[in-house]
Amino acid sequence: MSRWIVGKEAEMLHDFDLNRPSSEETFFWGVSSSAYQTEGAHDVDGKGPSIWDEFSNTPGKIRNNENGNDACLFYYKFEEDLRMVKELGIKHFRFSLSWPRILPEGTGKVNPKGLAYYDRVIDTCLEMGIEPWLTLYHWDLPLALERKGGWANRRMLDWFEQYVSVCARHFGDRVKKWMVLNEPLVFTGAGYFFGVHAPGRKSMSDFLAAVHHATLCQALGGRVLRQLVPDAYIGTTVSCSHVAPKHKHYFDRGAVRRVDALLNRLFVEPMLGMGYPTEDLPGLRLMEKFIQPGDEDRMPFDFDFLGVQSYTREVVRYSLFTPIVHAKIIPPKKRPGLITEMNWEVYPQGMYELLKKYSAYAGIKDIIITENGAAFRDEPNGRLVKDPLRMSYLDQHLQEVMRAKREGAKVKGYFVWTLLDNFEWAEGYHPRFGLIYVDFKTQKRLPKQSALWYAEYVNA
Repeated sequence: MSRWIVGKEAEMLHDFDLNRPSSEETFFWGVSSSAYQTEGAHDVDGKGPSIWDEFSNTPGKIRNNENGNDACLFYYKFEEDLRMVKELGIKHFRFSLSWPRILPEGTGKVNPKGLAYYDRVIDTCLEMGIEPWLTLYHWDLPLALERKGGWANRRMLDWFEQYVSVCARHFGDRVKKWMVLNEPLVFTGAGYFFGVHAPGRKSMSDFLAAVHHATLCQALGGRVLRQLVPDAYIGTTVSCSHVAPKHKHYFDRGAVRRVDALLNRLFVEPMLGMGYPTEDLPGLRLMEKFIQPGDEDRMPFDFDFLGVQSYTREVVRYSLFTPIVHAKIIPPKKRPGLITEMNWEVYPQGMYELLKKYSAYAGIKDIIITENGAAFRDEPNGRLVKDPLRMSYLDQHLQEVMRAKREGAKVKGYFVWTLLDNFEWAEGYHPRFGLIYVDFKTQKRLPKQSALWYAEYVNA
């Protein structure tokens, strides 16, 4: 870290609150990433195509018609990037495995070169004193499986079980921190209902089927990991946002309950054995046609931790004509306060509210914030990118994390999204979330001041 801090480049690092857990506590400080958003090398060494390979190369789907074919070239530059993680003093690195890199057709024959690549990444992490945290599914479904119906096909349970088994058997001797799914509501909702993410479907029926099959796979993946890696620390992650009413009257409060059930409880309560939150969101009963005998017993799993991924809050009002939720989100530009490049409101208190909310569930043991961060306009200037807005965002959210922790929240870790500026799905390369600036034309890396601030925070 010290080689990056020169003279006035260190300014502002001490302007924020460095309150953090004591050195005696077990608290995981890390950074997160994902395969498709960083690796590139989309068609090398036997990798099969994913739904995102097809979607991002379809004109009109991604901002500026960009794609993830190269992304950050992490496939080739992982040693350089992990060295930066080490020099920052960050001990935990979350990344995902690419399903089509390991099983090009989604099932059947394993690609040895894909396994060998992740062996190199994992072994390099361990050699550098960085603990790898693996996410099994971060949205890049093998295209061959989408051709068979994807997440809307119940056969997904068999396909997913084979994939998890291959990964657990091969990497479980070295990797002890695992996450099953990344934000299932996003890849089912954006991918199968709104059609703005891969695979680009717009079907209520496909969405509900995908939700149920993802719920079953969430628990199934946990059971496979528990059997094959018995000493593993196993979790799964959910996207979530604190939900507030536009007005305090009855109708808007009802809208909050329905939206909260969809955004924050849909995948959490089934894993806890509580079933789907149909009492507060009756529209979910449409899913009953996809629920088979015995499924209620297959939905729960006793996870070691819940991965919470939150960036903003939602303000809602009652809307008669919006199906299922009967609620409408108030656009962030109509709310007071700072807005990020993703058009998300900066609302740090929402993190506190979510941690208190999930800590109240008796079945949740630990909470790890597996993603939190912000995209702002970054302009390189010399050896260091100054990004005070990102530093302020991280500082304010960490203050709320520590406030919740002091009040008994079960939070045990915090991972920044993300290490590198990367491919941000439908938004392409425009939003920059990284602690490290990436020039996508030259693939050169440049640290941001927020990286140095975070390094000081976690090593204080």
